Amino acid sequence: MTSKAPRHPRAAPPGQIRRQVVLPLGKSVQIAFTSIRVRFFRSLITTMSLVLAVAFLSYVNVTTDAVNGLLATGDPAWRQVLENSGYDLAPGAAGVGSSPKQRWIVGLSLLVCVVGIVNAQLMAVTERFREIGTMKCLGALDRFILRLFLLEAGMQGLAGALAGALAGAAGALAAGMLQFGGAALRCLPWGSVGVSVAASLAVGCFLSLLGVLYPALVAARMQPVEAMRVEH
Repeated sequence: MTSKAPRHPRAAPPGQIRRQVVLPLGKSVQIAFTSIRVRFFRSLITTMSLVLAVAFLSYVNVTTDAVNGLLATGDPAWRQVLENSGYDLAPGAAGVGSSPKQRWIVGLSLLVCVVGIVNAQLMAVTERFREIGTMKCLGALDRFILRLFLLEAGMQGLAGALAGALAGAAGALAAGMLQFGGAALRCLPWGSVGVSVAASLAVGCFLSLLGVLYPALVAARMQPVEAMRVEH
């Protein structure tokens, strides 16, 4: 007569996999923040390209809002001043939009920003081969690595886009006051300015996440053995 070994009360039944332990979101945020702090200067360089691109976008949008605010007064003198300043105003036009040249320049700056983020994040993945391999050997799943990189990009994107949007808006208001005087602030549609700043912030966060998506997928799909075998 053979006796069966007692099964541990927490052991999974035969043929079934035990429930996986998943780190809470707060712990993931803490790990991502620590990673950014350790690589602060590299993160700063990556974020600066985003700051400049978003600042330019915010500057163009807020400048357009300031010009439209002056046109909304209906004063022919301001219309003449704007035409003398180089704005192409159609007869009876109540507003002005960004020129095709400005849209092309903004689009190119945003494209360069995304390429820079992708390049910087791919370099970051290369530098963190051992770290990623260690986490995977300890049981980290692909989605955890992906979430970690997306959280880091989200934090950097939010900080950089906010700084760029506010800096661009401040620059546009300062330029408007130098060119048109205090009327640029008195006639400013603050609601439109808020929308422009929020739109610039949203674009910056989107670009940051878009730029890190491919490097994050590369890191998530990395095999632990390959990552641990890399020598620096």
